[in-house]
Amino acid sequence: MTMEQNVDVPARAPLRVVVADDDVLLREGLASLLGRSGFEVTGQAGDAAQVLALVRDLTPELVVVDIRMPPTHTTEGLDAARVIRQEFPETGIVVLSAHVEVEHAMELLASGRKIGYLLKSRVTDVEDFLDTLGRIAKGASVVDPALVQELVSARRRNDPLGLLSAREREVLALMAEGRSNAGIGRRLWVTEGTVEKHVRSILAKLSLPETDDDHRRVLAVVTFLEAR
Repeated sequence: MTMEQNVDVPARAPLRVVVADDDVLLREGLASLLGRSGFEVTGQAGDAAQVLALVRDLTPELVVVDIRMPPTHTTEGLDAARVIRQEFPETGIVVLSAHVEVEHAMELLASGRKIGYLLKSRVTDVEDFLDTLGRIAKGASVVDPALVQELVSARRRNDPLGLLSAREREVLALMAEGRSNAGIGRRLWVTEGTVEKHVRSILAKLSLPETDDDHRRVLAVVTFLEAR
């Protein structure tokens, strides 16, 4: 006869998030979505100064910020992200943009781990958006697939990307989303060992050193694509 014991397992505290966007409807919508999905929205901001003040006061685990904010609607959100990264290096940062802006995306990703660059249109895929936020909070760097597609689709003479097979391009795109080899395998319905072989081949063809650090791997590949 077996005896069952009830063991109380402490629930993980919800991720604390600050949402910053001058579009009130989008900001309130994001805050509502996150609140319903198990996040704790500790503050909302409509400009860069407000988001910096909130982050300094509340020290959230994740900040979601629009790349263009008042007063000039150019790079205020990106500038705020730089300051947050400098002052709070362990805070995850997700920058939202209405358009693919390669230069801004690469500058952001170069600042370290727990960084994401997503198009606002990506928010409509709620499950994927929430999964992305969770992965960034855990340390991943995530590049919007639209940015990857724009970089990969560009063709130049003697383009090293021309050496990649169709499957390797798929793996490359998923690498740039910050997914692990196991995660890529699940998406492509192949074994983790097969993905490892593809990754080694990609790195070799692009003349990039192999590394066990997923973040450096993503940055190396995407930086190479942007700089070519």
